[in-house]
Order: sequence, then structure tokens, then C-alpha cells
Amino acid sequence: MIDRREIGYAQARELVGAVADRLEADDLGAAVAVVDAHGELVALLRTDGCPLPSIKIAIAKAFTAARERKESRALGDAAREQDFPLTNFGEIGYVGWGGGVPLVVNDEVIGAIGISGLPEEEDMKLARWAAGTIGQARAN
Repeated sequence: MIDRREIGYAQARELVGAVADRLEADDLGAAVAVVDAHGELVALLRTDGCPLPSIKIAIAKAFTAARERKESRALGDAAREQDFPLTNFGEIGYVGWGGGVPLVVNDEVIGAIGISGLPEEEDMKLARWAAGTIGQARAN
């Protein structure tokens, strides 16, 4: 039997809420997606002013980070440096933009967060901050 830990809805909602507070404090529009360890959506937020394409991009960033167990930007960097398309992984939903970050508790990926709608570096910074807060929580 395999014993896995995954982020649950309550934790995902808290994480999205913390990011929402930071976005709203600065009056920024973005999408925030939290997925489980398999990359399946658990929670989604779209703040006012979020560019509509950012909704699906945030989900794709989180999906990529969860499935590959690394930041979405790292996968994109590798693809660019080694000159291979992300579709070589067999997942059409992968993206190589920054802003997808695994959520790790006790060295185990329990999910991932994806943020889109800000400049890429800001997406990455906010997603990393959010991921850092989850390590202090308990996975379901």
C-alpha cells in the first residue's frame, strides 16, 4: 500500500486566501491555482483585474510543478537550453513560464501552486512565498 499525503481543500483555501490578501493589498489582478500532488485542481482564485488567459495559465503552471516535482520555470529553462519542446513529456498541458511551485511538506510534494497575471518574476516570487508558508502546515 502506498501512503501519500496531499493538500486538502481547507489548506488550499487558506493558501489562496493568503495570496489574495497580498494581491488585494497592492490592487493587483492575478489568478491563483492550487492543485493536488497529481496536478488536479483543488482551489482557484481570480481577482478583479486578472487577465482572462491567466486563469488557464495559472492552472497549467501548478499542474506542471506538481507533475514534475519542480518549478515550472525550471522545466522551461531546461527545454530552452536543451532545445526540446515541452510536448516531449507527453503532457500537452505543461508550460515553461515561471510561477508554478511545488508545495512540499516533510520532503514530500503534496501539491503545487500556480500564479499568473503579474510579470513573470512577480508570479514566481509570490508563488515561492506561498509555497514557503505551506511547509509549516499539516498535510491531509
